[in-house]
Amino acid sequence: MNDNPANAEPQEEEVSLESQPSTPESGSDGSKEAELEAKIKELEDSYLRVHADFENTKKRLEREKFQALEYAYEKIAKDLLPIVDTLEIALKSANEVSGEESELQAKFKEGLELTLDNFSKVLQRHGIEMIACEGEFDPHLHECIMQVPSPSHQEGEIVQVFQKGYRYKERVLRPAMVSIAKSN
Repeated sequence: MNDNPANAEPQEEEVSLESQPSTPESGSDGSKEAELEAKIKELEDSYLRVHADFENTKKRLEREKFQALEYAYEKIAKDLLPIVDTLEIALKSANEVSGEESELQAKFKEGLELTLDNFSKVLQRHGIEMIACEGEFDPHLHECIMQVPSPSHQEGEIVQVFQKGYRYKERVLRPAMVSIAKSN
């Protein structure tokens, strides 16, 4: 026998039946099982809800990403619209000059027309369209800034356009500012 306790072999302990946990009685066994099944069902439901929330969030983020890419030109288009307005005003002013038109004025007007035409083509190529302003007033596309009596128009019809409106795909970038006819 070895006197060194570090090298000593572990001795087997005898385990009596009294130290073993007692088996549950048959009545409480059924309730414990039902309790565990209820807990499993609760955890499964919780898992399904969390998984559904995750999938919905994933789909929403994918949709938002697609829309962000789809409408990427919207901000720059809004910034370009005042430039188009300024070119149109300059062309209108050049056309209203009275008197004899010099060759320089004619070339200037031609340059403005070409610039405005190119601008319009670029906007159209990128899906930016001018809002039509004929006929009936549409509050989704037009902004009424005044009502005027007009014997040649029916009530609610657009009489005059003060500023053109534009849309990018389905979204209105800027509503058209118009006056509409009112009844006398």
